[in-house]
Amino acid sequence: MRELGRELAQAGRYLTQSLRLMVGVPDYGSYLAHHQATHPDRAPMSYEEFFRERQAARYSARVGKCC
Repeated sequence: MRELGRELAQAGRYLTQSLRLMVGVPDYGSYLAHHQATHPDRAPMSYEEFFRERQAARYSARVGKCC
C-alpha cells in the first residue's frame, strides 16, 4: 500500500507541474534543483528574478505574431 501511495503522490506532483507549465507558472523548485546540480559554484536567482526572467522569455519572443 505504501508503494501505491508513493506512486500516487509522484503522479500528483507531475500533474501539478504540468498544469502550472500549461498556464505559464514557472517551476522554481525544478530550477533550483537543476541549478544546484549543474552550477553549484554560482548563486541561484531569487524567486522574483526567476519569475521576471521566465516571463520575459515567454512574452518577448514576437516571432510569428501579428501584434
